[in-house]
Amino acid sequence: MADNDSLSQFQASAVDAARKAGEIIRKGFYETKHVQHKGLVDLVTETDKACEELIFNHLKHLYPTHKFIGEETTAALGTTELTDEPTWIVDPVDGTTNFVHGFPFVCVSIGLTIGKIPTVGVVYNPIIDELFTAIRGKGAFLNGKPIKVSAQTELITSLLATEAPTQRDKLSIDGSTNRINNLLFKVRSLRMSGSCAMNLCGIACGRLDVCFELGFGGPWDVAAGAVIIREAGGVVFDLSGADFDITSQRVAASNPFLKDALVDALRQAQ
Repeated sequence: MADNDSLSQFQASAVDAARKAGEIIRKGFYETKHVQHKGLVDLVTETDKACEELIFNHLKHLYPTHKFIGEETTAALGTTELTDEPTWIVDPVDGTTNFVHGFPFVCVSIGLTIGKIPTVGVVYNPIIDELFTAIRGKGAFLNGKPIKVSAQTELITSLLATEAPTQRDKLSIDGSTNRINNLLFKVRSLRMSGSCAMNLCGIACGRLDVCFELGFGGPWDVAAGAVIIREAGGVVFDLSGADFDITSQRVAASNPFLKDALVDALRQAQ
């Protein structure tokens, strides 16, 4: 395990990279409206690639021996296996659809795993200027102030976040809407913010009480958020209640009081 000094240094480097990428996103976010005739897909891809390149170049220069997994590179090169080596796992723009529509839930997510364990997490939303940070064993912070998960103990008074499935076949949609239909009887209300990383940070700072998602992009959506939630006193787990697996494309999270109730509700909602 790296010592505390180097972990603090890793975090500071990730924050620098996230802020720099945030400038590109902020610029693109407010320009989107003017370049629609060029095709939004191209614009998004350009922003994604520019941000990922910037982040990786920044971190590779500082830590040439570290490994890197990113949404854009992985999309281009096929899946990258997670090893025990220090590995930076990056989603340059989480909430791409939000970015396209000018909906302000867009963020940069940078996580560092050491021995496959999420150890440093940085999530930065440049539009509303919120920076979530955590180091394993050192607590979680929003814009430098300590955060913790909610103290909610009842599912019925809890705010739930999830997302619409990325696959739009009938089976996926029905599975998702049936689950939501069942859960809506058991929670206060539902949010779909369009960013998995922002949902996890919402749990960490107590804005949300429970969340789950399945079939999202990959480890880059959850690597940073997992550290931030745990350091804020929350729990990250599989929808079945089993241990969280960063590579599984399945995640659930809550404060410690609500885990069992959420797992039960999800089981009944199958």
